[in-house]
This record gives sequence, structure tokens and C-alpha cells, in this order.
Amino acid sequence: MPKRVVPEERRRRRRPTKSGRVLSGTLIVETALRLLHEHGSAGLTARRLGLALDCDPSTLYRYFRGMDELTLAIGDALIGRALRGWRPTGQWRDDLRAIGLRIHAAYLSHPQAAVLTASRVSGRANELAADEAVLGVLRGAGFPLPETVRVYHAFIDTTLAFAALDAASLALPDAARRADEDMWRSTYARLPAATHPRIAEAAPLLATRMVTSAYPTALDMLLSSAESHAPR
Repeated sequence: MPKRVVPEERRRRRRPTKSGRVLSGTLIVETALRLLHEHGSAGLTARRLGLALDCDPSTLYRYFRGMDELTLAIGDALIGRALRGWRPTGQWRDDLRAIGLRIHAAYLSHPQAAVLTASRVSGRANELAADEAVLGVLRGAGFPLPETVRVYHAFIDTTLAFAALDAASLALPDAARRADEDMWRSTYARLPAATHPRIAEAAPLLATRMVTSAYPTALDMLLSSAESHAPR
């Protein structure tokens, strides 16, 4: 049976923890992000959170029904950070590019959290605000509703897919990540043209580009495709 979450007004009446802090959903999410950064996904447990917040782990269930609901709140918080300060300019392509880059960057700033959350759908306030913003930009530009939904779908999934992919790489141990990056120089760059002519001719460019994210390029390609269907 799922835990019963205590209403917000009753949470506020709680006494401070032993260290003098008053718990809140925001504080729990921020602490969870820190634990993910320091210990990875295996380190995010109710017990460890309780220790970090100086409270009994059971207290956390006054705010979240379980660790899965906390995970959704973490993902929503990252989207909220991405939207902070963004304002539409009326130039739909520029506006979508800015939102996409902001979301991608927000996830990559917390790669361990991104690995857990980029594939999830929370239905929370920041996620809804991002969806409303993207749909609003497209509809405001005059895209018909079916085309709006088609572009929105591709835009959101591309952004989150690259966030998950790039975050997974950043979340690797340093040695493993460096080994992956070195592979483009140690193996690909040394393949002979006699056996792998196309890789051999592209090797210098591959060694430079493949260690960076392809998201900005993919985003521009997606927006160019959308622009070809934009209302005239």
C-alpha cells in the first residue's frame, strides 16, 4: 500500500530537525541531488537521506510516497532549473533552440540524476510548464495542431534522449570515460585505409567530434526540418 503523504499545511507545523533545519520537499530534493552527485544512484536511499538531513528516514514519507516519487520530483526540479530565466522572444526557432539547450545542460549538470530521470514522465509542475511552453511556441508560430504535436514529440524525445546518453557517459568513472574517448585516437585513428577506407579518411574529424555531444547538431537538423513545414 502506498504511503500517505501529509498535506503541505501540516508539514509546515513540524518542528525543526536536530540540526535546526525545517524540512521541505525542496530541501529533500536538493539533498538527494547532492547524494547522487557524491555516491551515484546506489547512494540514494531513505536511510542515507535521513542521515544527511538529520532526521528519521520515515519522516521523508511525509513529503513523498516513496523513493520513486522522489525520483520524479528530482527530474522535475532539473526541468525547473532549465526554465528559470527563459522568456520567449517571438522567434520560434530561436526560442525552441534555447529551451532545448537549457534542458540538456540542466540534466548534464547532474548526470547521475539525469540517468535516473530523463526517461520518466512526472506530470509535475515544471514538466507541464516546459510542455506548455514548447507547444505554445509552435502554435504561436502558426503551426497546425497535428504538425505542432509531431514537432513537439520529436523535439522533447530528442532532447531527453541526448540528455540521457550524454549524462550516462559523464556518470561513468573517470577512467572508463577517458578510455572511451581515447578509443577514437588509439583504435579508430590507426585503422588502415586498405581495410577501413572511410573510417581512415574521417579519423581526425571523428577523434575531435565524437568526444563532444551531437545534441546541438541534431537539434539544428530537427529545427531545420520543422522550418521546412512552417507556415509561410
